Amino acid sequence: MSHAPRHAQPGAAAPDARSTRNRAIAIGPSAAVVAALVAFGSFLLLENSAADERSDHTSAAHDGKHPDGHGDTEGGAIEGLRSWDAAKLDRKHVTGTVDCPMRPAVGGDHHSSWMDCDGDVYEKPVPDVNAVHSLEHGAVWITYNDEAADSDVAALAERLQRTPFTLMSPYAGQEGALTLSAWGKQVTVDSADDPRVD
Repeated sequence: MSHAPRHAQPGAAAPDARSTRNRAIAIGPSAAVVAALVAFGSFLLLENSAADERSDHTSAAHDGKHPDGHGDTEGGAIEGLRSWDAAKLDRKHVTGTVDCPMRPAVGGDHHSSWMDCDGDVYEKPVPDVNAVHSLEHGAVWITYNDEAADSDVAALAERLQRTPFTLMSPYAGQEGALTLSAWGKQVTVDSADDPRVD
């Protein structure tokens, strides 16, 4: 026996109309929830971007460099720290040679292949364009020249092998005996015992 009435009752919606109404009731609030989530996600993205920008300006002010400067400024919390505006250092992957305005390089265009940097100590010079890619990912590159004492090179190599996101290599022609470089930052020291190495 069927419970469905034979004739539509007065004021009752037809089955097709009821289905359409139910669908509208389900889709309407769902669309509103999705729109709210998209708006909230956009707000968070913009807020985080603004916070990162404020952080960059605070960091630049902390190391003694004006955030809108052109780099090559000394001073700040770490004596002798040289800074370049990280936002102005290009990050394009290139296949040819790159003219780096600083030696060793601390940023700029670079090759798509990076150097291993899990405490890796290289006995021969490595290309700037590959080391810079490692710096872009947060590594610290320690370089040394012929003026560096063998004992300092050995001490740093031993320490570095226990430190993730680091690499070390010889670098002919750099200013000081030992140079520590990160993306947009660089400091030169004379010995492995220098407290700035920490």
